[in-house]
Amino acid sequence: MSSRKITTLESLTAIAQQWRDAGKRLVLCHGTFDLMHAGHIKHLQRARQEGDLLIVTVTADAYVNKGPGRPVFPQTIRADSLAALSCVDYVAINSAETALNVIAALRPDIYVKGGEYQDEAADVTGNIRREREAVEAVGGAIFFTHEETFSSTQLLNNFFGIFTEETKSYLATMRDAVSAETLIEQLNQLRSLRVLVVGDTIVDEYCYTSPLGQSGKGNVLAVRYQDEERFAGGAVAVANHLAGFSDAVTLLSVLGSQNSYQDFIQSKLQASVTPHFFMRDDDQTLVKRRFVDPDMAKLFEVYLYSGHPLPTAVEAQLLAWLEASAADFDLVVVPDFGNGMITPAMVAALGKQARFLAVNAQINAGNRCYHAVTRYPRADFLSLNEPELRLAMHNASGSLDDLAATLGQRMGAQGVAVTRGTKGVLLHEVSGAQQHEVPALSTRVIDRIGAGDAFLSLAALTLAGGLGGSVAAFIGSVAAALEVQTVCNREPVAPVQLFKYLKTLLK
Repeated sequence: MSSRKITTLESLTAIAQQWRDAGKRLVLCHGTFDLMHAGHIKHLQRARQEGDLLIVTVTADAYVNKGPGRPVFPQTIRADSLAALSCVDYVAINSAETALNVIAALRPDIYVKGGEYQDEAADVTGNIRREREAVEAVGGAIFFTHEETFSSTQLLNNFFGIFTEETKSYLATMRDAVSAETLIEQLNQLRSLRVLVVGDTIVDEYCYTSPLGQSGKGNVLAVRYQDEERFAGGAVAVANHLAGFSDAVTLLSVLGSQNSYQDFIQSKLQASVTPHFFMRDDDQTLVKRRFVDPDMAKLFEVYLYSGHPLPTAVEAQLLAWLEASAADFDLVVVPDFGNGMITPAMVAALGKQARFLAVNAQINAGNRCYHAVTRYPRADFLSLNEPELRLAMHNASGSLDDLAATLGQRMGAQGVAVTRGTKGVLLHEVSGAQQHEVPALSTRVIDRIGAGDAFLSLAALTLAGGLGGSVAAFIGSVAAALEVQTVCNREPVAPVQLFKYLKTLLK
């Protein structure tokens, strides 16, 4: 019976027209409905009282934007659950983030939302206002139910094993300390900070393959090429993350004139990023070409660039720019990938000029064993993974807490963050010797590339804005949790995305 209620949006458009022609009153509800509960049922029963036909549309899995691990239940199960209710006449899965396309197609007389959505100012997405305007544009009205409510997110967080007990305990502590609304307001107040990003531009290429097996004439893995995708990475990715949260982001980087990729890079920059690209004639822009299998495991990586030292003339141009402008920024973020752009003279200039300096010195295949954050004489915030910290301290077995504290004191930092993958993040706040530990906030990982950049970007902005180490560790971890849900640097962490996940975590 219920399966006959489930149809397509196209079919519903014709059905809705037939009911309107018959003078009937059409009611529409839309949502995720990830866990059907009593609050949903009461809401839908009340909605049905407003008309003659109740249609419910469900957000498709790909468009559920409530953070990692959601939806818990796939779209087919969510649609089936709704169709089983006697008060629901038809159900369709909607492949869009909002109900705007549904409203335009079905032209409902009444669009029903729960009472918790009645305050448009509290909606970080702005979708309720847009949906109300869309309903009114087709001659309908929005109606808010005020039945007894429950939270799907809260029920899922508490009872469905989405998070470990350690993560639940941490989130409970954060809920007691601060609300999502307060954090969102604090982050929005940072938009006026002027941010400079200095570092290598990297073009990340993913060659998607399927394995064929071992070659018949040697111990070689053979794969079948399927497709490829190109991403703007390195300092460009960091600038794009920051651009969602600061209205004034400047990018200082170097491209190779032999194969610059400048048009591609420009097309990927967020609108609020102002780039200053200096050209070197002796090389190309660095390309990292990765061959990956269907599970996103990296099989092989190729670096496309010469690796020559930065030409003296280009270095002089960069130094002159930093001397003239670096001190004008509230925050300078340096994702130092160790590919040759940031010379010792630039390190000295950054240490001298930057008002608040945030640094990551990344270990990668191109600089392993010699590239360490201690090349910087000072930094206000350091973001490192565990191997990067141990390399900087020349210590393979010491306590991470002690190593972070010692490094922070040595470099005059306010905070030192150590990212640990599935173990989460440790942030040592030098003032007061406070340790802030955040467990991993993502339950599913698609690709780890770019997660460290996302953490660096948001944690640095938060700490530079004076929100403290506890908040910086949390906000950076939320950004990283969102970033591991996408392939490489396909999309930067967006404010709406981060704000919605904050509300999910702290509900």
